[in-house]
Amino acid sequence: MIARALRLLHTLRYLRPVQFYGRLWFRFYRPRPDLRPSPSRRSTVGQWQACAQRKPSLSAKTRFHMLNDDVDLIDVGGWQAPQLSYLLRYNLHYFDDLNAAKSADRKDWHVALVERWVEENPPAQGVGWEPYPTSLRIVNWLKWTLAGNSLSPSAEHSLAIQTRHLRKRLEHHLLGNHLFSNAKALIFAGCYFDGVEAQAWLAAGLKIIERELDEQILGDGGQFERSPMYHALAFEDLLDLLNLARSFPGCVESRLAADWEAVAARMWRWLRVMCHPDGEVSHFNDSVSGVAPEPAQLEAYAQRLGLAQPTALRELERLTDSGYIRLQRGAAVLLIDVAPIGPDYLPGHAHADTLSFELSVRGERLLVNSGIDRYGVDAERLRQRGTAAHNTVTVDELDSSEVWSGFRVARRARPVHLQVAQTADLLSVQCAHDGYLRLPGRVVHRRFWRLRDDGLEVEDRIEGECQGAMAHYHFAPSVEPVANNRLTMRCGIGVDLSHGLGHSEWIETTYHPQFEISYPARKLTIAAEPGTSEIALSLRW
Repeated sequence: MIARALRLLHTLRYLRPVQFYGRLWFRFYRPRPDLRPSPSRRSTVGQWQACAQRKPSLSAKTRFHMLNDDVDLIDVGGWQAPQLSYLLRYNLHYFDDLNAAKSADRKDWHVALVERWVEENPPAQGVGWEPYPTSLRIVNWLKWTLAGNSLSPSAEHSLAIQTRHLRKRLEHHLLGNHLFSNAKALIFAGCYFDGVEAQAWLAAGLKIIERELDEQILGDGGQFERSPMYHALAFEDLLDLLNLARSFPGCVESRLAADWEAVAARMWRWLRVMCHPDGEVSHFNDSVSGVAPEPAQLEAYAQRLGLAQPTALRELERLTDSGYIRLQRGAAVLLIDVAPIGPDYLPGHAHADTLSFELSVRGERLLVNSGIDRYGVDAERLRQRGTAAHNTVTVDELDSSEVWSGFRVARRARPVHLQVAQTADLLSVQCAHDGYLRLPGRVVHRRFWRLRDDGLEVEDRIEGECQGAMAHYHFAPSVEPVANNRLTMRCGIGVDLSHGLGHSEWIETTYHPQFEISYPARKLTIAAEPGTSEIALSLRW
């Protein structure tokens, strides 16, 4: 009981006041829907550019394939189906398919689906009227309209009711990407409609975005939650806002639009740094493929909007504000996490992965974080957030940061003593973290990476007294261990593996590159020899 109370205290002490009183306000304030007629439409002057496209999710009039699951609205009993996960129900209400690839081929389905939603989701009732799905739906309906489609009078009336309701239910208690999405929706509706009411929505949204953009996008361009997937979503949000501002000239001050363009340029380069050569995002924190548009789609979108191409990536890229490092030598790309877990007051998508890394060789992933296949509060969600699910070290079988529940963190690791060096034949990084100082032995984990053209060396030092330390190395499912410590990759490269003192063991585990996807995989664990403080791994290709 005392331990639980202390964990809760260490979690709550980082929160902002609005996250306390805002939660109470959000729980008990239930505004009635405003059913007045919708405002008149504003005339568009500029040209809407095609947005980034996701893969289609609508496979029939009422049948969806989303988050790698198949759902038929009729079979499950409608939009509120309690047997579906909360995340899946949320996604049903987003209407992402309206702007997905080849959406014009499904226009009749889309028209019918929008009308069905209006008829079957009475104002302010059900999951679909919660602020986050409402925000994404408002934007998707309007992007679809700006692309040349039309909302019926009933759908346009519903759109106004949704926006009014959202304006009274902004997620100040959650902050982060939720509040940003709320504000984006107000701006879209404020530009689409005309008149005093629409102008108030626009002003409210712009005020939030101006404040939150400075808070959420770091100096190096990274989204402050340090999740490449959520960064990609934020990048899409900003590109959409730029597109909207150009479609409705005069609605957004030129000063703000110029600021958005400068920030988007930084975000574009950050995304490039944090992608593997296969073109997909790395899996740090809550990051997987298949949720945000593919990076190539976002790059093409940025090009259509006229953003300048980012400068070429160098052998050593250090994202100082975010806390990530990219090293590239020969055929290898190494991505290193020397970052804080995220903003102190908003660690919901953080993992206990400090000093973890991912490695690609000749365009193929070799070492991976294990990814995620779910949200929620079950044991598997907790395991996937834990240190042992990442390429780093557990001490006394504990997580480096105290992740708990589905989105909570109590005491958290902070990186210290970072050093980076580059010579003609070697790229090296060393860093430590203080996440295990909470142990009686005041343990510090210090790690060294040394990348050469033909291999990688990783050395861990455990400073302080502990019962045991273990390094975890997760290999991509395509990597096959063979005899005599040799690995084979799908691309044909052979990798020789060796390690220093300590007992090693291959363990069957799982890899989750997308939601609801679980592939069998293997990880290598290396336990520190009793009485020693070092663990070493060497890979040669």
